[in-house]
Amino acid sequence: MEHSIPLDILSSLQKLFVGYIPAAILGGFIGYLISLNNPIYQLSKRIFQIPHSIPPIALLPISLILFPDSEVASVMVIFIGTLWTMILNTAIGMGHFYRQNKSFRAAIFHTFHALKVSIWVAWFTVIAIEMLIGPKGLGLLAWDAYKAGSINYLIQAIIYIGVIGCLLDQFLDFSTYLLVQMVSGSKKSS
Repeated sequence: MEHSIPLDILSSLQKLFVGYIPAAILGGFIGYLISLNNPIYQLSKRIFQIPHSIPPIALLPISLILFPDSEVASVMVIFIGTLWTMILNTAIGMGHFYRQNKSFRAAIFHTFHALKVSIWVAWFTVIAIEMLIGPKGLGLLAWDAYKAGSINYLIQAIIYIGVIGCLLDQFLDFSTYLLVQMVSGSKKSS
């Protein structure tokens, strides 16, 4: 097994952010627009539930046909899988915002909840794609360790995957906390 763990980590994070960030921005915007009108929200929620119900990894073969470059195909699967999750969770969250008398604390909480759920989907998808098609990353490290029978590398890869997932989650929790404190502080001073 020839792996450079720092390069594998960087490769996994690169795929994650290149697919996740545009999906989070676009999905958040679409989710917000959908939430503005209840009949459109009710209709869209049912329509978007269909693609949202497809596991992102199931889209990999189609993505590989459309984009023969495995890196581009991987990013597209991460983007699409994250997009539906972000749209639905943002629309649901903004619905709570309007029902709770336009509470900015509720809006922040629900928006960051949508970001958290979306990053979980994106991270799981990154690892699964790397296990299937590589060419590098933590998912491939775990899979290669399994095939080589190297329990030490396998456990190490799983620990890295878990720690990075936890750090991403904690970063979003901390960001939520800071924004809620800023909104609460500005309301007290006015």
